[in-house]
Amino acid sequence: MTIKLSDKAEKRIEELKKRYPSAKSAVMPALYIAQEELGHITDEAIEWVASKVGIAPVHVREVATFYTMYYKKPVGKYHVQVCRTLSCALCGARKLTEHLKHRLKINPGEITADGLWSYEEVECLGSCGTGPMCEINDCYFENLTVEKFDQLLTRIEKERPDLRLSTINDTLGAGLKDYPKSEII
Repeated sequence: MTIKLSDKAEKRIEELKKRYPSAKSAVMPALYIAQEELGHITDEAIEWVASKVGIAPVHVREVATFYTMYYKKPVGKYHVQVCRTLSCALCGARKLTEHLKHRLKINPGEITADGLWSYEEVECLGSCGTGPMCEINDCYFENLTVEKFDQLLTRIEKERPDLRLSTINDTLGAGLKDYPKSEII
């Protein structure tokens, strides 16, 4: 089965490929484009990316399965990734995950009944000096306590901000207005 992504997505991948000495190097942004349009990486998305960048589907799958930023199955509108690596773990990441499980009443990898939330524990997100931290969609939230995390979740539920990076449009959503810049990247 072959997928057809939007003309805008097709055009964007062609633009991105020109940035690299080899089209093969555009595999990661091509995966983002497919994920943005499809919601997660499907077998058809793997085939589409492989055809666009000129590498075997198995190599595209290796990239997609190695990195946690590529969703292998559907996720909620707000997908929380809690870093569980040493720095964040020592600063209280487990408490954040326990809070999510209790508050959302789901386990990691599940989606709330309303489709709003999903979460998972991931390895290092590269913000070791500001743990514990999490990434919600494409935005980092750092120096979290359970209380600050709970306030953040409540605010997201209320405001429904756009926390996604659009690879196709090369823009980051509007995000949370007036959220302390030191706590969101």
